[in-house]
Amino acid sequence: MALRLDGKQLAAQLEVRLQLQIQKGMAAAGRSPGLAVLRIGDDPASAVYVRNKEKACARIGVESFGSHLPAHASQQEVLTAIRQLNADERVDGILLQLPLPEGLDETPLLAEIDPNKDADGLHTLNLGRLLKGEQGPRSCTPAGVMVMLRDQGIDPAGKRAVVVGRSILVGQPMALMLQAANATVTVAHSRTQDLKSITRQAEILVVAAGRPEMIGADHITPGCVVVDVGIHRRPEGGLCGDVRAEELEPIAAALSPVPGGVGPMTVTMLLVNTVVAWCRRHQVALELSDLVV
Repeated sequence: MALRLDGKQLAAQLEVRLQLQIQKGMAAAGRSPGLAVLRIGDDPASAVYVRNKEKACARIGVESFGSHLPAHASQQEVLTAIRQLNADERVDGILLQLPLPEGLDETPLLAEIDPNKDADGLHTLNLGRLLKGEQGPRSCTPAGVMVMLRDQGIDPAGKRAVVVGRSILVGQPMALMLQAANATVTVAHSRTQDLKSITRQAEILVVAAGRPEMIGADHITPGCVVVDVGIHRRPEGGLCGDVRAEELEPIAAALSPVPGGVGPMTVTMLLVNTVVAWCRRHQVALELSDLVV
């Protein structure tokens, strides 16, 4: 029976630490940390994600400065909103909620965010910092995966890791973080031939392909640690990930559930990036160094 990589439970524990960090730093900073989530349009999933982030902020004492622009907002209007948040002294973290409505180009918008306020770690400068091993905010989902592994004593050093998916949001930074932790990393994707022969080599398998239940028991060898980043709604109801969990449960060494695995950790790492930026901005003693990937 696979060890359950319980992101929901770990996220709750980390929220307590974040709350204590904020309480200890308030005297020096003179204000709470601030997170601004910029949402454009009325995508239902995005609305749910934003509400979850705002609730998490309220639980630990982070101020929310959410902005909601209509779906017909122009590229220039969104740029202006980002620049205003860059200049707002109350804001330590900025998140542009993706996906954007049709007609908006996310690349220049993400590039406009102050790199030191980049709560999602997606600015080109911060991706470059990750590549070079320099200090800076990290992409939240892969950073959350690394914290989950560390929490369970799973050390990637010397292990063969396979990442299925090469998006700039998860796959690419995930591979870099595993490499930085001294794993030997292979990145597989939609053009990979004979995927099973690659994934069967993995001691750690991170699946972020965005395809429901694509990975089954025949894709892994017994004892593999499997992290499922995907989340999908089944037509008949309920949620599933990128792996067929019921097949992997008896043979994997560890498995993250969907829901309750990576998802809660993504939100928590967004808070970590914001609180760390606040600490550094106000020279507050940082007690979260083990969470800074």
